[in-house]
Amino acid sequence: MRNTWEFYSTERIVFGNGAINQLDAILQRIGAKNVLLITDPGIVKAGIADRVVSLLKDANYQVIVYDNVVPEPPVSSAIECYEFARSQMETDAIIGLGGGSSIDMAKIAALLVKYGGHPLDYYGGENQIPGPIAPLIAIPTTAGTGSEVTSVAVLTDTENNIKAGISDNYLRPAVALLDPELTVGLPPYVTACSGIDALSHAVEAYTAKDFKYIQAEGPILFQGSLPISDALALHAIKLIAQNLTLAVQQGSNLEARGNMLIGSLLAGMAFSNAGTALAHALAYPIGGLVKSPHGETTGLLLPYVMQYNAATETEKLGAVAEAFGVQTEGLSAKEKAWAAADAVFELLEDIGLPTRLSQIGIKEEDLPGIAEKSLEIARLVRNNPRVPTQKGLEELLRRAL
Repeated sequence: MRNTWEFYSTERIVFGNGAINQLDAILQRIGAKNVLLITDPGIVKAGIADRVVSLLKDANYQVIVYDNVVPEPPVSSAIECYEFARSQMETDAIIGLGGGSSIDMAKIAALLVKYGGHPLDYYGGENQIPGPIAPLIAIPTTAGTGSEVTSVAVLTDTENNIKAGISDNYLRPAVALLDPELTVGLPPYVTACSGIDALSHAVEAYTAKDFKYIQAEGPILFQGSLPISDALALHAIKLIAQNLTLAVQQGSNLEARGNMLIGSLLAGMAFSNAGTALAHALAYPIGGLVKSPHGETTGLLLPYVMQYNAATETEKLGAVAEAFGVQTEGLSAKEKAWAAADAVFELLEDIGLPTRLSQIGIKEEDLPGIAEKSLEIARLVRNNPRVPTQKGLEELLRRAL
């Protein structure tokens, strides 16, 4: 039994409408002058990248822009980004501007700029990074991954058809700069996928196996349920349950957008210490088979995993139901737990996301391979409150098909 736990987070968080105007002061504190901005074509098209570049140039920073980040980026694109950065100028600070993919790419760039090598040199276990990465400022334009405060960067390993996660507390950005105004133009579908991803982070962190019973040698990144992560995750669940549908249906609702950004932030702080579990373990091999966005896949799986775990983590799932505003009076503990899963199913329907694996292209013959690959992701599987088996996962996936 483990007797101690630790809690890590990004060193500094700046939040608020118009917070982007604090960028100069943040860079001054870092002592940077040569800045690499990493973003994607959508952020450029929306005019957000130009706004940030103008702020930087007006304050006399030297700026180069890499704007070729793609969703679910392959390992090869991370190498391309690093080679671009290395060929341009000596970089004092890196800014990741956009969704989780852009911020994850910025993390990898900050890692490689500092230590060199290949991205997959740092894959395959926890705590593979030798020390702090290059100074990194994360500016999210979606409310979903929480990547601005997390210790994980995810790439797609196209050779093995699986998501490759690099996990280390040194990957956390130096500064998370969150401005709800930057998320207002997000399309409904992207808002829905990113928001349900944040919910998955919060629910899986909250219902993770208690840290005392996580069986692993030495220090680990995903420690299981902790008192601090529980508090953060439960509040995140409430915020997301109350605001996600509104943010999808009323994209210009700045209050809903701000609450979703806080919910995503809190969920990121929670899961990057407690860890995620089975919905994410299953989503990684599925992500290698189909083009469905990561958030859509984890959100689809989440209520089925909650049902799978209902007999083991009954009390906390009941609290999730209450966070959703479900009337639980007169229900048994197990009925409350199942009501939480029902509430997630209803939310998925309200925001227009799929609830069946067949809707995203998964077939019956895919299920054994998905279950087998999921069981190999030890850092997530060990976090699940119910110990999964090959047979049990195949049954779960069949119900979700």
